[in-house]
Amino acid sequence: MKITRAKSFMLQVPIGREIADGMQATKILEFVGINVSTDDGITGTGYTITVGAGGNVIKEVLDSLFVDELAGKDPFNVKEIWYQLYYGKSHWIGRAGATTMAQSAVDIALWDIIAKSSERPLWQVLGGCRTMDIPIYNTNAGWLNRTQDELKDEMQALLAEGYTALKMKVGKPDPREDYRRVKAVRKAIGDDAILMVDANQSWDLMTASTWGRKLEEFDLTWLEEPLHPDDIKAHRLLKQATSIPIALGEHIYTTQSFRDYIDNTAVDIIQVDVCRIGGITPWMEVAAMANVHNIRVCPHAGDLMQVHQHLVKAIPNSWYLEVIPSLVKGLFERPVQLKRGICISPLEPGASTDFAEKAFRKYRVA
Repeated sequence: MKITRAKSFMLQVPIGREIADGMQATKILEFVGINVSTDDGITGTGYTITVGAGGNVIKEVLDSLFVDELAGKDPFNVKEIWYQLYYGKSHWIGRAGATTMAQSAVDIALWDIIAKSSERPLWQVLGGCRTMDIPIYNTNAGWLNRTQDELKDEMQALLAEGYTALKMKVGKPDPREDYRRVKAVRKAIGDDAILMVDANQSWDLMTASTWGRKLEEFDLTWLEEPLHPDDIKAHRLLKQATSIPIALGEHIYTTQSFRDYIDNTAVDIIQVDVCRIGGITPWMEVAAMANVHNIRVCPHAGDLMQVHQHLVKAIPNSWYLEVIPSLVKGLFERPVQLKRGICISPLEPGASTDFAEKAFRKYRVA
């Protein structure tokens, strides 16, 4: 099998009501990706997502650095291609951010081809470690721009739908308001529901240490991205200051950085994102490294669950799959299937990355 053509694309998809966290707010998601065609008649699709801006930069990386490098290659040599791209034209200007996100799209597309050619869902091609359905947690009721009453109402509605694990945002200008909001939500959902909080890098070490200790009384499953993602030392000190487990990974772009977090005992839950780490190839390396150190993996929903629903079934140390199901609807040909707190295993060949043709035409801007 040989690659005959690769073509990039960008979609701008409105999500309705604005969502906000401690870092930013948006009403639009950008899907930037690539369709890779082969002489066998199989086309693979890969993509990454930005929060309302920057997609044109990633598309330029695809067009100027990657597309021409793919022609004539065998997609089954996916790891060789990964290293050729990583140490090729993009290495001198990137190794993180836009270049790595663009490479994620390419790598996902190649694995999509491999799975389709094998006539198997991706999770089976990668090893099929867990045949049971995967438990999920919902992030979509906890945005920072929701009022305290809205938070309680939306969280209770999700519990009624069958969710048992929920996440909310913190990062208000006054941490005392965060405390009051977490307290109100815990009271509203009861003691049995699993609750996580996500600061989206909005705290410094003093704030995280002080308010991490104060939030311990609410039995939180983890504190997510409290600090700058490159500051490993600060996360290690924070772990010593609070009993709440520390989760992070959505803004870490290299396997080496995950290794250093693990070696420094600075993280409890790994949230590696397939759309940012460089694709499925390095994602599996990070998951294996975490497994060796007895650390659980709960991927960040930067793909809106389409690829991660496969990956969490291909490793032994996955725990929860993050879901945000109501942000976009009708976008994918085979959207992720969720039911009463679980993700139903996908059975169709491929990586579940094919876009619905009608939606693709509607939202495509480039």
